[in-house]
Amino acid sequence: MNRPGTQPDHARVIEDLVRETRVNNGLAPVDIERFWADQALAAAEPFGRNIPQVPLGMQMSNECVFAELGIEEDAWRYAQDPEWGLKLNKAYNDKSESIVGRRLLNEKHGDPALQYPTVKGLSDVFEAKNIWQSGSWWLEQSAHSEDELSALLDRVDKRDVRAFILPENWHEEKERLAAQGVKPPLYRGQRGPVTFATSIYGLEPLLYLIMDRQDLAARLRDTILRVMLEIARVLDEEAGYTPATAPRGFAFCDDNCYLLTPDMYTFFGYPILKGIFDHYSPAPADSRFQHSDSAMAHLLPILGRLNLTGVNFGPTVTVSEIRQNLPHAVIYGQMAPFTLSRNDEQGILAEFLRDFDMAREKRGLVFSTAGSINNGSRLTAMRLLMAAIQRHGRYDSL
Repeated sequence: MNRPGTQPDHARVIEDLVRETRVNNGLAPVDIERFWADQALAAAEPFGRNIPQVPLGMQMSNECVFAELGIEEDAWRYAQDPEWGLKLNKAYNDKSESIVGRRLLNEKHGDPALQYPTVKGLSDVFEAKNIWQSGSWWLEQSAHSEDELSALLDRVDKRDVRAFILPENWHEEKERLAAQGVKPPLYRGQRGPVTFATSIYGLEPLLYLIMDRQDLAARLRDTILRVMLEIARVLDEEAGYTPATAPRGFAFCDDNCYLLTPDMYTFFGYPILKGIFDHYSPAPADSRFQHSDSAMAHLLPILGRLNLTGVNFGPTVTVSEIRQNLPHAVIYGQMAPFTLSRNDEQGILAEFLRDFDMAREKRGLVFSTAGSINNGSRLTAMRLLMAAIQRHGRYDSL
């Protein structure tokens, strides 16, 4: 029986590969050395006309160590106990090397003596606290009414961003580290404008604000953009860059953008992205990236005006829809994360074949999850995808 949405010719391919995998002790048949050689060529130029296969973007994640090693998930200890975390990474890599031919996770400590002191970010400027809850970090709301929001913006407007974000020992540490050739970190990525605004003000309050108080919503929007540009300028200067020499590119992660209608997004979210990209990604080849693992297909025509070069959108957004609106964007997706974390072999293959069919003519697909790679995702599933790409995701056989 075909899975819903699976083409008849795909059904046989899926059936054959799943059967071969199961009779081979759960390891899909793949020429690992050849796969990684072809992967290197494909990943370097996803739109390339001479690449041998579709590149695989899914290199697993730290979250996957627990299920793979059969231990209880403890994300807090993993983050706070580096010795334990690296021990798990090494054990995981021993398995990954035998299953997919690569050691995928970091096994080395960073040198604390070469780390700059922590710089405050946009959320700090807007007085939002980051708290650990339910296994991850959450940004707490910092304004709960229009009056509180207005007062918050008043305080933000008066804030000296440079003095606020740089720690007291910054200049001493900068001098010490610069002598060792270590440059300060730059600001080239941010929680997207809608997600950030809903974090500091709330989901429904932001929607009502945009609908009922456009003056205050516009002030929030413009203040976010102004502070972002100021943080980036300060850190560029601290790293010794001028506007002409500063590295190009910027990335946003904006899951909650889906909450806005096209008109609301055009009013609130789009101007912030455009303002940042105009400054840091003005040339066609400059990186303009957006992650939004949500059902935000209705915003694609608007995002298309930004000429994004890389995207990772939600699993309900199709490769064809993205390509129609974003002809130059590398698409990192579009497999549903839960298809992978449930180790749904047939679903994994069906979604790969679906996406490759949509991408084969114009290319530019890096097959991965449409969102995060969660605990439960297994190395055998990654190997299954490697086998699927090697057999049924090749461009050189078309």
